[in-house]
Amino acid sequence: MKPALIAFLLVAASTVFAQEYPEKPVQIVLPLQVGSASDVAVRVFAERLADALKQPMVVENVTGAAGLIGAERLAKSRPDGYTLAALNNSILTILPNIQRDRVKFDPFEDFVPIHGIANIPTLLGVHEALPVRTVKELLAYAKSRPGELNYATGGPGSPQHLAGEMFMAMTGVRMTQVPYKGATAAAAGLASGQTHVMFIAHSLALPFLPSGKVRPIAFAGAKRSAALPDLPTVAEAGVPGYDYSSWIALFAPKGTPPAVLSKLRSESAKVLPGIRERLEKSGLELWAVPPADVPGVIREDHARWARVVREANIKAE
Repeated sequence: MKPALIAFLLVAASTVFAQEYPEKPVQIVLPLQVGSASDVAVRVFAERLADALKQPMVVENVTGAAGLIGAERLAKSRPDGYTLAALNNSILTILPNIQRDRVKFDPFEDFVPIHGIANIPTLLGVHEALPVRTVKELLAYAKSRPGELNYATGGPGSPQHLAGEMFMAMTGVRMTQVPYKGATAAAAGLASGQTHVMFIAHSLALPFLPSGKVRPIAFAGAKRSAALPDLPTVAEAGVPGYDYSSWIALFAPKGTPPAVLSKLRSESAKVLPGIRERLEKSGLELWAVPPADVPGVIREDHARWARVVREANIKAE
């Protein structure tokens, strides 16, 4: 059979497959805990995408090793469009810089982006009993009591851990990490007074803000949040250059048929604008970055974190 004919038949088969796709439920691997900010965002998105594709999008939380186990599952999955994964920037750009020996995938080559989903606004929060209301007051309090303050995390290598390590490296203060089994449990620990400080997702802080049990003193990202416009960033409040931003996007394993990717991408782009309001009510932000732009974001974030980890000597454990 001539090469041209073979190529034609392959393209035709791929097109037919895509027209019929999906014929059964699609699994979305989420390497983060149930109830986490990412979990909320992905489930809202998956619900709308399922309606558009007329097949269930089954979100499976595959936790462990700060998200590496779930990411490795996607890398090893059959590239047929029936196993996808929602991965955040911590898994793709931070952990590869601090746990090189444990990362079994190539963040630049093993995953194909389908679409950006959400930005996870992060607050620097303190327990209500801590007598500080600004970043400068927190720094002064911590420096006057070296080693006495602690901070809650979802475990070693988690986003909360990395945000805290960067904060300490850039300010010279020392706080003791209190690792929980997931960010949701860590947020509850902060609200109950078991811990003093946490870099906490806005969505996880929401239930505790009205009562004042968690007091936000700054926003961890590069710019202020539209939901809390009067809250300064950590950088504005006294730590120049500090920026802990978090996003999550949907990926397929490399080798997924182009026609299937095209269908997933087009349907994702259609449904994402419709979830903006639900995301914002949950303390999240729409991050509808198109697939063509996601690789550039990954490379930029990876390079930035390589520099931060090197200069601050951040360790995952």
